[in-house]
Amino acid sequence: MGAQWKAKPKEAAANARGKIFGRLVKEIMVAARNGADPDTNAKLRVAVHAAKKASMPKDTLERAIKKGAGLSGEVVNYERTQYEGFAPHQVPVIVECLTDNVNRTVAEIRVLFRKGQMGAAGSVSWDFNHVGMIEASSDTGADPELAAIEAGAQDFEPSDEGNTLFVTDLTDLDAVCKALPEQGFTVNSAKIGYMPKNPVSNLTPEQLEEVEAFLEALDNHDDVQNVYVGLSG
Repeated sequence: MGAQWKAKPKEAAANARGKIFGRLVKEIMVAARNGADPDTNAKLRVAVHAAKKASMPKDTLERAIKKGAGLSGEVVNYERTQYEGFAPHQVPVIVECLTDNVNRTVAEIRVLFRKGQMGAAGSVSWDFNHVGMIEASSDTGADPELAAIEAGAQDFEPSDEGNTLFVTDLTDLDAVCKALPEQGFTVNSAKIGYMPKNPVSNLTPEQLEEVEAFLEALDNHDDVQNVYVGLSG
């Protein structure tokens, strides 16, 4: 759980799919500001790959690219914001948002943090490593350790559903994404994110339930893109 918190599959599939598409559309639009061609825009290439992996309809994908690149005549500006603090029982949390109204978002995130403790910028991020994170899978039984070495990743660890999480330097994310297929891995998602240095452990089941409820409330907010938590297990 240490890298990125992911909600347990409680929601209906359609609702979960809509939330994923909404977040991907925002990422695509922001990435497309630097150009509408994925071949020359590495961030857009990663976002488009994630959208295709999630089976986003082609017209939705193309509309998001055009809107973000300013080719549709519509102007929608999303701003990245980040909030830090603690979930219940002093579990460190970093929340990344994309919003078209920063004042609204910060007020609403502050309310959600009342069950924990909202901190200033840098209050917990010092206890995380800022890294590239690539989730990939292999149908051929490829060795993740060898793949990490050959592709230039810093580290790797098991992830959800039999995937492998490859950790990279910030500047190596795109290069490792391109190299992993040559090592027998299919890249499912890639992003810049946070890995905790000292994840909290040994919470009781009741305490863990409180933390999960807090994280789920954050994750359900429309402006929240990613929630990173310093929690082991």
